[in-house]
Amino acid sequence: MKLIHLTHPHEQNKLELPPTVMALGFFDGIHLGHQCVIRTAKQIADERGYKSAVMTFYPHPSVVLGKKEAHVEYITPMRDKEKIVESLGIDILYVIKFDESFAGLLPQQFVDDYIIDLNVKHVVAGFDYSYGRLGKGKMETLPFHARGEFTQTVIEKVEYQEEKVSSTSLRKLIRNGEMEQIPSILGRAYTVEGTVVHGDKRGRQIGFPTANVGLSDEYLLPPIGVYAVRLKVHDEWHDGVCNIGYKPTFKENERQLSIEVHLFEFNKDIYDQSVTVEWHIRIREEKKFNGIDELVAQIAKDKKIAQEYFSSAKNILAFSNEK
Repeated sequence: MKLIHLTHPHEQNKLELPPTVMALGFFDGIHLGHQCVIRTAKQIADERGYKSAVMTFYPHPSVVLGKKEAHVEYITPMRDKEKIVESLGIDILYVIKFDESFAGLLPQQFVDDYIIDLNVKHVVAGFDYSYGRLGKGKMETLPFHARGEFTQTVIEKVEYQEEKVSSTSLRKLIRNGEMEQIPSILGRAYTVEGTVVHGDKRGRQIGFPTANVGLSDEYLLPPIGVYAVRLKVHDEWHDGVCNIGYKPTFKENERQLSIEVHLFEFNKDIYDQSVTVEWHIRIREEKKFNGIDELVAQIAKDKKIAQEYFSSAKNILAFSNEK
Protein backbone atom coordinates (compact mmCIF):
# COMPACT_ATOMS: atom_id res chain seq x y z
CA MET A 1 0.00 0.00 0.00
CA LYS A 2 1.23 3.47 -0.91
CA LEU A 3 0.98 6.08 1.85
CA ILE A 4 0.60 9.71 0.74
CA HIS A 5 0.55 12.61 3.22
CA LEU A 6 -0.98 15.84 1.92
CA THR A 7 -1.02 19.36 3.34
CA HIS A 8 -3.22 22.05 1.82
CA PRO A 9 -2.55 23.27 -0.79
CA HIS A 10 -1.16 20.00 -2.11
CA GLU A 11 1.02 19.64 -5.19
CA GLN A 12 -0.17 16.30 -6.54
CA ASN A 13 -0.40 16.17 -10.32
CA LYS A 14 -3.60 14.55 -11.57
CA LEU A 15 -1.85 13.34 -14.72
CA GLU A 16 0.65 11.38 -12.62
CA LEU A 17 -1.99 9.64 -10.50
CA PRO A 18 -3.82 6.44 -11.46
CA PRO A 19 -7.62 6.51 -11.76
CA THR A 20 -9.01 5.46 -8.40
CA VAL A 21 -12.10 4.56 -6.44
CA MET A 22 -11.86 6.38 -3.13
CA ALA A 23 -13.45 5.71 0.27
CA LEU A 24 -13.96 8.90 2.28
CA GLY A 25 -14.15 9.20 6.08
CA PHE A 26 -12.22 9.85 9.27
CA PHE A 27 -12.49 6.12 10.07
CA ASP A 28 -11.58 6.17 13.78
CA GLY A 29 -11.85 2.55 14.85
CA ILE A 30 -12.50 1.22 11.35
CA HIS A 31 -15.64 -0.45 12.69
CA LEU A 32 -18.06 -2.58 10.66
CA GLY A 33 -19.67 0.48 9.07
CA HIS A 34 -16.28 1.81 8.00
CA GLN A 35 -15.26 -1.62 6.73
CA CYS A 36 -18.37 -1.72 4.55
CA VAL A 37 -17.38 1.60 2.98
CA ILE A 38 -13.77 0.53 2.40
CA ARG A 39 -14.58 -2.95 1.11
CA THR A 40 -17.18 -1.53 -1.28
CA ALA A 41 -14.58 0.88 -2.67
CA LYS A 42 -12.12 -1.97 -3.20
CA GLN A 43 -14.75 -4.14 -4.86
CA ILE A 44 -15.76 -1.40 -7.30
CA ALA A 45 -12.11 -0.61 -8.03
CA ASP A 46 -11.40 -4.25 -8.80
CA GLU A 47 -14.45 -4.49 -11.05
CA ARG A 48 -13.47 -1.39 -13.03
CA GLY A 49 -9.74 -1.98 -13.16
CA TYR A 50 -8.94 1.09 -11.04
CA LYS A 51 -6.75 1.51 -7.97
CA SER A 52 -8.48 1.54 -4.59
CA ALA A 53 -7.87 4.42 -2.19
CA VAL A 54 -8.88 5.61 1.26
CA MET A 55 -8.78 9.24 2.37
CA THR A 56 -8.57 10.07 6.05
CA PHE A 57 -7.49 13.05 8.13
CA TYR A 58 -5.16 13.88 11.02
CA PRO A 59 -5.51 15.22 13.64
CA HIS A 60 -9.14 14.79 14.62
CA PRO A 61 -11.19 17.72 13.24
CA SER A 62 -12.38 18.59 16.75
CA VAL A 63 -8.83 19.63 17.66
CA VAL A 64 -8.80 22.28 14.93
CA LEU A 65 -12.44 23.30 15.16
CA GLY A 66 -12.16 23.92 18.90
CA LYS A 67 -14.92 21.62 20.08
CA LYS A 68 -12.59 19.68 22.36
CA GLU A 69 -9.28 20.08 24.11
CA ALA A 70 -6.14 19.74 22.01
CA HIS A 71 -5.52 16.23 23.36
CA VAL A 72 -7.63 13.54 21.68
CA GLU A 73 -7.55 9.83 22.45
CA TYR A 74 -8.04 7.64 19.40
CA ILE A 75 -9.64 4.23 18.98
CA THR A 76 -7.19 3.65 16.16
CA PRO A 77 -4.22 6.03 16.15
CA MET A 78 -2.80 6.67 12.69
CA ARG A 79 -0.25 3.85 12.73
CA ASP A 80 -2.96 1.33 13.65
CA LYS A 81 -5.26 2.78 11.02
CA GLU A 82 -2.58 2.36 8.36
CA LYS A 83 -2.12 -1.32 9.26
CA ILE A 84 -5.85 -2.07 9.16
CA VAL A 85 -6.44 -0.24 5.88
CA GLU A 86 -3.54 -2.12 4.31
CA SER A 87 -4.96 -5.43 5.60
CA LEU A 88 -8.19 -4.64 3.72
CA GLY A 89 -6.26 -4.68 0.45
CA ILE A 90 -6.30 -0.96 -0.32
CA ASP A 91 -3.72 0.37 -2.80
CA ILE A 92 -3.37 3.99 -1.65
CA LEU A 93 -3.96 5.71 1.70
CA TYR A 94 -4.19 9.50 1.63
CA VAL A 95 -3.67 11.19 5.00
CA ILE A 96 -4.71 14.84 4.89
CA LYS A 97 -3.39 17.25 7.50
CA PHE A 98 -6.53 18.71 9.04
CA ASP A 99 -5.55 22.30 9.76
CA GLU A 100 -7.34 25.64 9.61
CA SER A 101 -6.67 26.18 5.91
CA PHE A 102 -8.05 22.76 5.02
CA ALA A 103 -11.02 23.18 7.37
CA GLY A 104 -11.86 26.46 5.62
CA LEU A 105 -12.28 24.93 2.17
CA LEU A 106 -15.67 25.43 0.58
CA PRO A 107 -17.37 22.18 -0.48
CA GLN A 108 -16.61 22.81 -4.16
CA GLN A 109 -12.97 23.55 -3.39
CA PHE A 110 -12.64 20.31 -1.45
CA VAL A 111 -14.15 18.30 -4.29
CA ASP A 112 -12.00 20.03 -6.91
CA ASP A 113 -8.72 19.74 -5.00
CA TYR A 114 -9.09 16.44 -3.15
CA ILE A 115 -11.29 14.33 -5.38
CA ILE A 116 -11.15 15.53 -8.99
CA ASP A 117 -7.49 16.62 -8.86
CA LEU A 118 -6.49 13.27 -7.33
CA ASN A 119 -7.94 11.51 -10.38
CA VAL A 120 -10.79 9.90 -8.45
CA LYS A 121 -13.38 8.34 -10.75
CA HIS A 122 -15.77 7.03 -8.12
CA VAL A 123 -16.39 7.93 -4.47
CA VAL A 124 -17.74 5.67 -1.72
CA ALA A 125 -18.86 7.16 1.60
CA GLY A 126 -21.40 6.71 4.35
CA PHE A 127 -24.83 8.31 4.11
CA ASP A 128 -23.91 10.91 6.73
CA TYR A 129 -20.52 11.92 5.33
CA SER A 130 -19.99 15.68 5.14
CA TYR A 131 -17.26 17.77 3.57
CA GLY A 132 -16.15 21.36 3.16
CA ARG A 133 -16.32 24.31 5.55
CA LEU A 134 -18.66 23.64 8.49
CA GLY A 135 -19.52 20.29 6.90
CA LYS A 136 -21.96 21.97 4.54
CA GLY A 137 -21.26 19.51 1.75
CA LYS A 138 -23.41 16.37 2.03
CA MET A 139 -23.75 13.18 0.03
CA GLU A 140 -26.89 14.71 -1.49
CA THR A 141 -24.84 17.64 -2.84
CA LEU A 142 -21.86 15.59 -4.02
CA PRO A 143 -23.26 14.87 -7.52
CA PHE A 144 -23.63 18.63 -8.08
CA HIS A 145 -20.08 19.35 -6.91
CA ALA A 146 -18.76 16.41 -8.97
CA ARG A 147 -19.66 18.25 -12.18
CA GLY A 148 -19.72 14.98 -14.08
CA GLU A 149 -16.12 14.12 -13.22
CA PHE A 150 -16.92 11.12 -11.00
CA THR A 151 -19.77 8.97 -9.73
CA GLN A 152 -20.63 7.89 -6.20
CA THR A 153 -21.93 5.09 -4.01
CA VAL A 154 -23.65 5.88 -0.73
CA ILE A 155 -23.42 3.27 2.03
CA GLU A 156 -26.55 3.20 4.14
CA LYS A 157 -26.59 2.92 7.92
CA VAL A 158 -25.08 -0.24 9.43
CA GLU A 159 -26.89 -1.19 12.63
CA TYR A 160 -26.32 -3.30 15.73
CA GLN A 161 -29.26 -3.89 18.06
CA GLU A 162 -31.27 -1.29 16.13
CA GLU A 163 -28.65 1.42 16.68
CA LYS A 164 -26.26 2.92 14.17
CA VAL A 165 -22.76 1.47 14.30
CA SER A 166 -20.56 4.50 14.88
CA SER A 167 -17.30 5.65 16.42
CA THR A 168 -19.40 7.43 19.05
CA SER A 169 -21.14 4.22 20.14
CA LEU A 170 -17.79 2.43 20.11
CA ARG A 171 -16.23 5.09 22.33
CA LYS A 172 -19.11 4.74 24.75
CA LEU A 173 -18.58 0.98 25.05
CA ILE A 174 -14.84 1.42 25.65
CA ARG A 175 -15.35 4.14 28.25
CA ASN A 176 -17.94 1.98 30.03
CA GLY A 177 -15.65 -1.06 30.01
CA GLU A 178 -18.16 -3.13 28.02
CA MET A 179 -15.38 -4.89 26.15
CA GLU A 180 -17.41 -8.03 25.39
CA GLN A 181 -19.81 -5.93 23.27
CA ILE A 182 -17.12 -4.36 21.12
CA PRO A 183 -16.59 -7.14 18.53
CA SER A 184 -20.23 -6.76 17.47
CA ILE A 185 -19.45 -3.19 16.38
CA LEU A 186 -15.73 -3.29 15.65
CA GLY A 187 -15.61 -6.73 14.05
CA ARG A 188 -12.64 -7.63 16.24
CA ALA A 189 -11.46 -7.20 19.82
CA TYR A 190 -10.28 -3.78 20.92
CA THR A 191 -6.50 -3.57 21.10
CA VAL A 192 -3.78 -1.15 22.14
CA GLU A 193 -0.09 -1.37 21.34
CA GLY A 194 2.96 -0.52 23.38
CA THR A 195 6.30 -1.63 24.77
CA VAL A 196 7.06 -3.59 27.94
CA VAL A 197 8.80 -1.23 30.34
CA HIS A 198 10.44 -1.71 33.73
CA GLY A 199 8.16 -1.30 36.72
CA ASP A 200 8.59 -1.62 40.47
CA LYS A 201 8.54 -5.45 40.23
CA ARG A 202 6.06 -5.83 43.10
CA GLY A 203 4.04 -8.36 41.11
CA ARG A 204 7.01 -10.70 40.95
CA GLN A 205 7.53 -10.37 44.70
CA ILE A 206 3.97 -11.48 45.47
CA GLY A 207 3.93 -14.37 42.99
CA PHE A 208 2.20 -12.64 40.07
CA PRO A 209 4.87 -11.17 37.76
CA THR A 210 3.49 -8.58 35.37
CA ALA A 211 4.42 -6.98 32.08
CA ASN A 212 4.14 -3.21 32.45
CA VAL A 213 2.97 -1.79 29.14
CA GLY A 214 3.92 1.72 28.05
CA LEU A 215 1.53 2.78 25.30
CA SER A 216 2.94 3.67 21.90
CA ASP A 217 0.23 6.20 21.05
CA GLU A 218 -2.74 8.21 22.32
CA TYR A 219 -5.25 5.40 22.77
CA LEU A 220 -8.70 5.63 24.26
CA LEU A 221 -8.53 3.35 27.30
CA PRO A 222 -11.24 1.48 29.21
CA PRO A 223 -11.94 2.60 32.79
CA ILE A 224 -9.60 1.59 35.58
CA GLY A 225 -10.15 -1.95 36.80
CA VAL A 226 -9.21 -5.56 36.19
CA TYR A 227 -9.74 -7.25 32.81
CA ALA A 228 -9.30 -10.59 31.11
CA VAL A 229 -6.89 -9.84 28.27
CA ARG A 230 -4.62 -11.47 25.78
CA LEU A 231 -1.16 -10.16 25.03
CA LYS A 232 0.67 -10.61 21.75
CA VAL A 233 4.46 -10.73 21.87
CA HIS A 234 6.80 -12.23 19.27
CA ASP A 235 3.72 -12.98 17.09
CA GLU A 236 2.21 -15.25 19.76
CA TRP A 237 -0.91 -14.66 21.85
CA HIS A 238 -0.97 -15.39 25.58
CA ASP A 239 -3.93 -15.31 27.98
CA GLY A 240 -3.71 -13.10 31.03
CA VAL A 241 -5.30 -10.72 33.47
CA CYS A 242 -4.67 -6.98 33.40
CA ASN A 243 -4.92 -4.22 35.98
CA ILE A 244 -5.25 -0.73 34.62
CA GLY A 245 -5.10 1.88 37.33
CA TYR A 246 -3.09 3.52 40.07
CA LYS A 247 -2.15 0.64 42.42
CA PRO A 248 -3.85 2.15 45.51
CA THR A 249 -2.77 -0.73 47.78
CA PHE A 250 0.85 0.34 47.33
CA LYS A 251 0.69 4.06 46.57
CA GLU A 252 -1.27 7.01 47.88
CA ASN A 253 -2.27 9.76 45.44
CA GLU A 254 -0.58 8.08 42.48
CA ARG A 255 -1.24 10.04 39.28
CA GLN A 256 0.62 7.90 36.76
CA LEU A 257 -1.74 5.38 35.17
CA SER A 258 -0.24 1.92 34.73
CA ILE A 259 -1.21 -1.07 32.59
CA GLU A 260 0.07 -4.30 34.14
CA VAL A 261 -0.55 -7.69 32.54
CA HIS A 262 0.00 -10.99 34.35
CA LEU A 263 0.32 -13.80 31.81
CA PHE A 264 -0.63 -17.38 32.60
CA GLU A 265 2.09 -20.02 32.21
CA PHE A 266 4.65 -17.53 30.94
CA ASN A 267 8.12 -16.79 32.29
CA LYS A 268 10.10 -15.19 29.45
CA ASP A 269 11.94 -11.87 29.65
CA ILE A 270 10.05 -9.50 27.36
CA TYR A 271 11.37 -6.13 28.52
CA ASP A 272 11.56 -3.57 25.68
CA GLN A 273 9.50 -5.81 23.40
CA SER A 274 6.59 -4.51 21.34
CA VAL A 275 3.27 -5.96 22.48
CA THR A 276 -0.43 -5.78 21.70
CA VAL A 277 -3.03 -5.91 24.49
CA GLU A 278 -6.39 -7.34 23.45
CA TRP A 279 -9.26 -6.50 25.84
CA HIS A 280 -11.91 -9.16 26.47
CA ILE A 281 -14.03 -8.67 29.61
CA ARG A 282 -14.01 -6.41 32.66
CA ILE A 283 -13.76 -8.47 35.84
CA ARG A 284 -14.02 -5.79 38.54
CA GLU A 285 -13.11 -2.28 39.60
CA GLU A 286 -9.70 -1.45 41.02
CA LYS A 287 -9.74 -1.19 44.81
CA LYS A 288 -7.42 -0.62 47.73
CA PHE A 289 -6.82 -3.72 49.85
CA ASN A 290 -5.96 -3.85 53.54
CA GLY A 291 -2.75 -5.75 52.94
CA ILE A 292 -0.68 -7.94 50.63
CA ASP A 293 -2.45 -11.17 51.62
CA GLU A 294 -5.85 -9.76 50.75
CA LEU A 295 -4.51 -8.47 47.42
CA VAL A 296 -2.91 -11.82 46.54
CA ALA A 297 -6.15 -13.67 47.32
CA GLN A 298 -8.11 -11.33 45.07
CA ILE A 299 -5.62 -11.61 42.20
CA ALA A 300 -5.95 -15.39 42.42
CA LYS A 301 -9.73 -15.02 42.11
CA ASP A 302 -9.34 -12.65 39.14
CA LYS A 303 -6.98 -15.09 37.47
CA LYS A 304 -9.45 -17.95 37.92
CA ILE A 305 -12.27 -15.92 36.38
CA ALA A 306 -10.09 -15.03 33.38
CA GLN A 307 -8.93 -18.63 32.93
CA GLU A 308 -12.51 -19.89 33.00
CA TYR A 309 -13.45 -17.27 30.44
CA PHE A 310 -10.64 -18.20 28.07
CA SER A 311 -11.31 -21.92 28.49
CA SER A 312 -14.60 -21.42 26.68
CA ALA A 313 -13.95 -21.72 22.94
CA LYS A 314 -16.97 -19.60 22.06
CA ASN A 315 -15.39 -16.60 23.74
CA ILE A 316 -12.23 -16.88 21.69
CA LEU A 317 -14.18 -17.31 18.45
CA ALA A 318 -15.95 -14.00 19.04
CA PHE A 319 -12.67 -12.18 18.50
CA SER A 320 -10.80 -11.94 15.23
CA ASN A 321 -7.37 -10.50 16.02
CA GLU A 322 -5.59 -13.86 16.10
CA LYS A 323 -4.76 -14.93 12.58
